[in-house]
Amino acid sequence: MNSIENRIKAFVQLGGFLSQFSNNHIEKNKTILHNDLFFDGFKHQLKLAQEHNSWFTKEALLDSISSWSNALTEENLTKFTSSLQSKNPSSKKVAIVMAGNIPLVGFHDFLSVLISGHAVLVKQSSNDKHLLPFLAKYLEHIAPEFKQKIIFTEEKMTDFDAVIATGSNNTARYFEYYFKNKPNIIRKSRNSVAILTGKESDSDLEKLSDDVFQYFGLGCRSVSKIFVPRGYNFDAFFSGMYNKKELLSNAKYANNYDYNKAVYLMSEFDLLENGFLMIKEDESYSSPIATVFYEYYENEIDLKIKLYEDRDKIQCIVAKNFIENEIHFGETQNPKLWDYADGINTLEFLSNL
Repeated sequence: MNSIENRIKAFVQLGGFLSQFSNNHIEKNKTILHNDLFFDGFKHQLKLAQEHNSWFTKEALLDSISSWSNALTEENLTKFTSSLQSKNPSSKKVAIVMAGNIPLVGFHDFLSVLISGHAVLVKQSSNDKHLLPFLAKYLEHIAPEFKQKIIFTEEKMTDFDAVIATGSNNTARYFEYYFKNKPNIIRKSRNSVAILTGKESDSDLEKLSDDVFQYFGLGCRSVSKIFVPRGYNFDAFFSGMYNKKELLSNAKYANNYDYNKAVYLMSEFDLLENGFLMIKEDESYSSPIATVFYEYYENEIDLKIKLYEDRDKIQCIVAKNFIENEIHFGETQNPKLWDYADGINTLEFLSNL
């Protein structure tokens, strides 16, 4: 495209299109460009996404879409791309291997490549394949210059200049070998943690329930582990979680809860649970669905050292006046465009190709 201003404008208009789809209501806005072509079609894609992946409930899909519509404003995109303003790189083709754990989880990489002026070659996860191609068509309609810049493939990827790939720790080893001769960003599994002191308000802990349960805890920004002081009383924690009890009405969540509970009980692990959430003392960061791990800490300095040493395993730290770069309770799933996954500045990587 001719300029970064044009690219920003196109994504702002995409944000306007997405703003019609929120958990409060889905309502057609007559002022949105090309709505007659795309509004009903996107509603259909949402329906297909729900049918294809039962973790992608209507609420989960619309949570993700609302988050992106809030992010794609002119102010946010201008701030996000400020480091690009003086650069006009020669266009490269950047391959993206996307995860599929939560809806549109690969959108930030997709946005970053296109807004940098590069072309994108996308390999989607089979779990999340309906929404992005449709939104790409909308972008191409808004800005026809994108038509030569966006390719989706299900085949083996060839003919690209750099790659951004996200997967489990096992697939990351494969990616590192397979893509070793290309400039790359390889993202591995990460989890998020919360630090509790026992001084949290009821409101703090209710907000924490969003960090734990949004997207069923499947995101890398989902809190899967809490650190608590020795002697912590978990009653307040469970009380804060209780407003998410309706999750048990989701059959897939309920099945995971029953299965993991049975496994733990047969293994004679010590558990605390409230009918839809189990907590288990465990040093690991990655907990199963319907489970949060906890670990005691003796003092704050030792905990800060541990968090620093384990930083490559941690995506977000939720806390209240505890540590630098902490995230407020309830905010893990609302990252800013410049809150880069794994702390890797994607735009800087793309600028230097």
